[in-house]
Order: sequence, then structure tokens, then C-alpha cells
Amino acid sequence: MNSSKGEAQEAGSVVIREMAREDLKQVCALEKEIFSLPWSREGFLYSMNSPYEICLAAKVDETIAGYAVLMISFDEGTISNIAVGEAFRGQGIGEKLLRELIRRGNAKGAERFTLEVRVSNSKAISLYRKLGFESVGVRKGFYEKPREDALIMWK
Repeated sequence: MNSSKGEAQEAGSVVIREMAREDLKQVCALEKEIFSLPWSREGFLYSMNSPYEICLAAKVDETIAGYAVLMISFDEGTISNIAVGEAFRGQGIGEKLLRELIRRGNAKGAERFTLEVRVSNSKAISLYRKLGFESVGVRKGFYEKPREDALIMWK
């Protein structure tokens, strides 16, 4: 399916689409639940309004189950945020989000993708490897609360 800006992509009961303003209350609530240093509403708004970023939301019925943000610079895409709510994990939503993010990034000229992930986040690392990301290094002490190294991955 060739989605244009804002057009939904449906996969089962999950709809992956561009993040909208009305999603922000749920997105920010999820962000606070999942991350020790959460993005602000203003941070998400900035990304949503940037021509160099792609912000996606995964919606199940009326609930935001997850979201993802990609920043594009020349031919590289940096996945700066991806999250799935605990109640929705293990259903393939993270994979659907990531595949659509990469697809849309490719459409905007990104040929390579990178991200950082906590070294202890084995489920996320497994997903990234499944989608072709490879570990290329470690950023010592990258994360705070708790302090932890980040694995640098590229596809």
C-alpha cells in the first residue's frame, strides 16, 4: 500500500497512521509510563511539525497502543523514539510501527537507519535484529534513571 501523508495503514485491528494532535494526550501518558526522561508535549509537537521528521501512531480502536518518531538528515534516518504500551506488547505492534517508519523514511530519501537502545532491552534488540539492524558500538552511560549503556544499531 502506498500511503500518502496522513493515510492510514491497517494491519489487523491495528491502524498505523501519522500522529495527530488529538493523539498527544495518550502519547504523552504512554511516554511518561515507559520512559524515565519522557519527551514533552512540545517536543512531540515540534517533531510533528518538522518537514524532516515522521511521527506515527498505532491505534487499536480508540486507544493509542504505540508510537514512533524518525528524524531524516540527508540519506540517514534516526529513530529517536519508539514505544508500545505494556498492554499491547507481544502483538507485533512495534514491528508494524518500525516497518512503516522505515517505509516512509525510504520514501523521503533515507537509505540507512540508526537508533540507540538500552543494552538490557533484549526484546527490542531482538526486534531490531529481525528487521536487519546490526550492532556497531556502545555509548557508555547514554541513558539516565537508571544509568545504562546504549547499543548503537544501524540498518
